[in-house]
Amino acid sequence: MWRRSFSTTGVTLGQLGKKKWDAVVIGGGHNGLIAAAYLARGGLSVAVLERRHVIGGAAVTEEIVPGFKFSRCSYLQSLMRPCIIRELELGKHGLKLLKRNPSSFTPCLDGRYLLLGPDQALNHSEISKFSSHDADAYPRYEKQLERFCGFMDPLLDATPPESLQGVSSFNDKLSNKLYKSAFWARCLRQAACLGQKDMGLHGSSIVPSFKSFEQLSDVLKATLATDAVIGSTASVHTPGSGYVLLHHVMGETDGEHGIWSYVEGGMGSVSMAIANAAKEAGAQIFTNAEVSEVLTEDSSIVKGVLLADGTRVESSVILSNATPYRTFVELVPTNVLPEKFVDAIKNSDYSSATTKINLAVDKLPQFRCCNTNNNHSSPGPEHFGTIHIGAERMDFSSLNVILCIGKHVINLFIQYTPYKPSDGSWDDPEAFAQRCFKLIDEYAPGFSSSIISYDMLTPPDLEREIGLTGGNIFHGAMGLDSLFLMRPVKGWSNYRSPLKGLYLCGSGAHPGGGVMGAPGRNAAHLVLQDLK
Repeated sequence: MWRRSFSTTGVTLGQLGKKKWDAVVIGGGHNGLIAAAYLARGGLSVAVLERRHVIGGAAVTEEIVPGFKFSRCSYLQSLMRPCIIRELELGKHGLKLLKRNPSSFTPCLDGRYLLLGPDQALNHSEISKFSSHDADAYPRYEKQLERFCGFMDPLLDATPPESLQGVSSFNDKLSNKLYKSAFWARCLRQAACLGQKDMGLHGSSIVPSFKSFEQLSDVLKATLATDAVIGSTASVHTPGSGYVLLHHVMGETDGEHGIWSYVEGGMGSVSMAIANAAKEAGAQIFTNAEVSEVLTEDSSIVKGVLLADGTRVESSVILSNATPYRTFVELVPTNVLPEKFVDAIKNSDYSSATTKINLAVDKLPQFRCCNTNNNHSSPGPEHFGTIHIGAERMDFSSLNVILCIGKHVINLFIQYTPYKPSDGSWDDPEAFAQRCFKLIDEYAPGFSSSIISYDMLTPPDLEREIGLTGGNIFHGAMGLDSLFLMRPVKGWSNYRSPLKGLYLCGSGAHPGGGVMGAPGRNAAHLVLQDLK
């Protein structure tokens, strides 16, 4: 049964099609909600249409096991742009961040372990257990990342300097040329300050960044390298993995760079805070409102969307928070978009390497290498951050990077798990889950016996339930051939599309995936600019 949700003026789903909206947003994920908030603040009437019964997309909190609420997909917060938190006053709307300290724990089967976090003294002491030279060199590694993140930061909030598409006025051409000139001039100045050595990290693999370490232990290398392959099918040696690393360390919490946080109430609280800001500005948000088609006029301009129940919603501006494939191949009618554009979208890399298992447990895992914590009911420092299971060497396998987070609720983020396993299918996910639990048992004896129940999302599940094409958590690969001016495809990196009035505002647009919000904010600003 269709039902209304998050309406501030009493508009029902049945009444949704009885007015023409200034803008319609397809998908109530965090980027779609952010776009709606900015558009509503700009004075537009906005309707957000979410397919599922709950808003948030992959940034969602759900009670899958009775009595246990999970951050079902994304699980940590750091990348949300500070300007969005400030401009939308997300703190006032309920966002509360809980900083992690320590931030990571890597247990070893030989009885050793590695703790890392924002405490430099702790880092030095922990790394010294493996190499005193590396302990001294580690701050230089962090400074290198910090310098490059400083270079990248302003690019995230900027629309890529794309060439104008279609017929443009003289003023539009002049404005675009001035914007591009100023953009590239700023980039060149920043690149000159950064230097050639640090600039190389953007396009290289993660491995060269380890050269400052004399005898870097495999445990430290593997722990640091996990951020370079999260959500990717690439290895740590793949060119471009250096950028994926930077993408995961360029965030901040309350002005502290590189600090990741849990969210009170789970990741759904991020989406709820944004939704509250959007509603306050006047946006209408509807759940159980699946869009089945983008409606066009003369195959050249949008005129609205058709819902799965047959409701027609009129608008001359559509922002899609769905993946590029879902938007341009599945929602836009055939033969409307240029064949070359559609082929490029179809041939983009949507492959996934990620499976998520959410567990409810009746006790904390007790790690063999941490025998000092005798009180099994109280968390130790090993329980506060990401726990890297099997990250004792750089040759990661399908079970070797599992990130466990939380107390009584544990999230397993597993690399590498393909959409189509080599043995054929995901027909027996239970067997795979048990292999994961058995691996953790090697480090934390008795872990399997603590499991009350669990929820598992394989790549096909992520595609079917969350709408992530191929199960890719970033709406598409984050390689060098699919970033910046190439995202989602060459020639269309500025959120517009060949279909007039249709914009892309999700993670498939610049600057990419993660709970960042920049695509939604940037796309909304562009729409407001175009409407002027």
